[in-house]
Amino acid sequence: MGIFSRTRDIIAANMTELLDKSEDPSKLIRMIIMEMEETLVEVRSGAARTIADQKEMRRAVARAEAAAESWAEKAELALSKGREDLATAALVERAKARNFAESTLQDVIALDEHLSANEEDIRKLEAKLREARQRQNALLARIESADSRTKMRAMYKGPRIEDAFAKFEIIERRADMAEGRADALSLGGPLASLEDEIAGLRTDDGVAAELAAMKARLAAANSKNEG
Repeated sequence: MGIFSRTRDIIAANMTELLDKSEDPSKLIRMIIMEMEETLVEVRSGAARTIADQKEMRRAVARAEAAAESWAEKAELALSKGREDLATAALVERAKARNFAESTLQDVIALDEHLSANEEDIRKLEAKLREARQRQNALLARIESADSRTKMRAMYKGPRIEDAFAKFEIIERRADMAEGRADALSLGGPLASLEDEIAGLRTDDGVAAELAAMKARLAAANSKNEG
């Protein structure tokens, strides 16, 4: 069974309430439009059948009225010939034909009322269908945008982001350790070779001799100034 069971259910339907109750509004919108289109086709097909029935019934009324006139003429003819029995039988057939014509005409009038109601339903249903089609794209865009915002907010406010940043901190700590190990290798400089140590001793002797000579010169200058 579809969303709507009758045409008037669609005409009276409140789309906002339907969307609020639906778990998948986009799917419901498409189903509403499809149901409206199918119902509109059914109602129009029914109206077409009713119009065809009316035409056939009107032809039947015309035939019955013609038959009633024919039986009236036959009754007069029979009566003029002194055949009252035949005239009576003809009048009975005339009455049957007239009764059939009258009852069939009442059926035609009833179908006219039914068609008028169908025409009003079709007009309202077409208006609802136009409204649904006009609002479909806008509603689907709003739903898609809302779903995207929901997913985004769930992403940056949810535990997944916190877990990701916690992992970043662990990785940053590992990077700090790796850099620390690299920097530690450069501390203290390389160990001196034997030649470097001997050359250092010679440099120390030269510096000591230069320092002693400098002291001697200062002492000689002081003694000269005192004399």
